[in-house]
Amino acid sequence: MSVSQLTKRVRRELTYLDYPAREWTVPRFMDGVPVLDVLVVGAGQSGLGIAFGLRLERIANFRIIDRCQRGFEGPWRSFARMERLRTPKEVTGIDFGVPSLTVRAWYEEKFGRRAWGRIDTVPREVWRSYLDWYRDVLDLPVENEVELMLIEPADGIFLAHLRRSEGIERVYARKIILATGFEGSGRWGAPKSLVAHLSADLYAHSADDIDFRKLAGKRIGILGAGASAFDNAALALEAGAARVDLCFRRSEMPRVNPLTWMNFAGMLGHFGDLTDLDRWRFMRHILEELPVPPTQDAYWRCREFENFAWHPDCGWSFIDEACGIARVRSSNRRFEFDFMIFASGVEADLSARPELALFFEQIALWRDRFTPPSGEESEALARYPYLGQAFEFTERHRGTAPFLRGLHNFTFGAMLSHGISGAAITGIKYGVRRLVNGIARDLFCEESATYYRDLLSYQTPELRTLDSAFVWLSQLGSDATDFESFANQLDQRQFATLRALLQRSRPHEKSPTVRSSRLGRTKRTSRPARLKNKKRK
Repeated sequence: MSVSQLTKRVRRELTYLDYPAREWTVPRFMDGVPVLDVLVVGAGQSGLGIAFGLRLERIANFRIIDRCQRGFEGPWRSFARMERLRTPKEVTGIDFGVPSLTVRAWYEEKFGRRAWGRIDTVPREVWRSYLDWYRDVLDLPVENEVELMLIEPADGIFLAHLRRSEGIERVYARKIILATGFEGSGRWGAPKSLVAHLSADLYAHSADDIDFRKLAGKRIGILGAGASAFDNAALALEAGAARVDLCFRRSEMPRVNPLTWMNFAGMLGHFGDLTDLDRWRFMRHILEELPVPPTQDAYWRCREFENFAWHPDCGWSFIDEACGIARVRSSNRRFEFDFMIFASGVEADLSARPELALFFEQIALWRDRFTPPSGEESEALARYPYLGQAFEFTERHRGTAPFLRGLHNFTFGAMLSHGISGAAITGIKYGVRRLVNGIARDLFCEESATYYRDLLSYQTPELRTLDSAFVWLSQLGSDATDFESFANQLDQRQFATLRALLQRSRPHEKSPTVRSSRLGRTKRTSRPARLKNKKRK
């Protein structure tokens, strides 16, 4: 079987799951303009999975947009610079339990079953290609190069301002889902205290677009000890950097990946159901006390170069510039670099999100809802948004911004509220289902009165006639000129009804009519035999 045959198989299997098929959301209008049920912002792996999930729930009135050109949604062809994913190759999630839609099914048809057996993790570019196929096989209506600029509350719903190449489009939506990845609840950026007085051409963040060819022959400094730090160091070395020094503040190289421990159904599916104290303690340990290490491949990739060195206990405390050179000081060392890369992660900061500019101060953060025990404080975690059960923002002051329940944050910022779900492949299986189920619940409950009125007016009879089957069939076919035209009047359900009626219309085997008929046939066939015998005598 080829990938094209697999595509046909997926589409056929989805028809087996087409129940209930009814599209059920209630159309709404604002100023005569149709209102979307859902606007999905971001078409990376999360956004694509959400779009498919909405379709499975028969929510068809949605749009999905992404600011990047096709194929560059998400990090995989931009700032993700690893050679292979660290995620186990067996991971599932956006397939929603359809086996032929999994990355394994696609990979085996693309490269062969033996090739699947030879890998432990999926190459980065291969994963991106799988997402491209996933989008196509499901025919998801992604609109590329469309950017969300601003969200404006409007009478209980939202007015989204979208920037397109031809200008600004304004769209009304009942629900908006922010599936904008790692930076969706804040920003990437170098520490302001270190770079405030430096020229912009002296440094970059690991998430920036970096031309590594320009680093050839230069002394490179990298701050950080995680996967992105080593991935960027490897690319700089491979591009011909004169020397790369990787510095970090911890006394030892991180070696244990706490995210791997999290990969079990209880943690992935029900972290959001824990108490605030439990969630705080888990995430404080995972995000601050036990940081994610580089992969073994990334570490070895750097160690191949003699001009690479890593330095523990070497957090940078001060940087200044002299003659185009960055002079870096730590507690016990000094460096001079031609260029620096800050692999310092993402900072939770809703004020940095332009789309939330009108109301970010009304959104509850963890510091507004929870006070940690003494000695367990964390200013970084306290800035994370405090989300509801379906990833919706909540009000900082209850009753002041009820519209926030329609705005859902499926980004890295959901980590403290819902665990590894909004920006990680391993958590998508549980996070997307929780989100989509919450969306469907809200859309239904908000229109309960409308559905009740529809029920009261429902008059479609299931008992089609009180006549006998013979009379009903006669009336049904009286206007038909031939059998074919008669058959064309019947839908699938009527055919089933007709078949059942014909079966029930047959006389019962033990009925007097049947017995009498059989007796008559017996008498007619036996009489000539008796007459013949008499003649012989």
